[in-house]
Amino acid sequence: MNVARVPVLPGLVAVLLVGGTCMSSAYAVPYDIAILQGIDKVTARVSTLLAPVGLSVRFGTLEIIARHCDKRPPEDPPESAAFLDIRDVRPEQVTQLVYRGWMFASSPAISPLEHPVYDILVLDCTNREPVAGESDAAGRRGGSHQ
Repeated sequence: MNVARVPVLPGLVAVLLVGGTCMSSAYAVPYDIAILQGIDKVTARVSTLLAPVGLSVRFGTLEIIARHCDKRPPEDPPESAAFLDIRDVRPEQVTQLVYRGWMFASSPAISPLEHPVYDILVLDCTNREPVAGESDAAGRRGGSHQ
């Protein structure tokens, strides 16, 4: 029985080990709000939309619900992505789901909304502003350094 032997290069093993540890740090952090850009192609109106995760926002006839918004930490290559449900809601017509999926801030052409009037792009993800009274508790939790 012939068994083929593949030479193992010490450098290759080191690259695989180091590469594996670097790749494990590439994770996204969930955020509360998707920052979107809406473009009306007819009027050339451009608007920035804040879409809290789980709540609907309107842009023209579109109803947009951000289901999830992720952003990589600052030490990783920049990327924000949002999972969106977009419906076209017109009076006296059946509401249509026109988009469901992930949109990426760095690559808007990967999964664009195909609509004759509107474009929606993901710009970023952020967290909501603390409500009055929450900032004191957050400051104590964060352990501010003086």
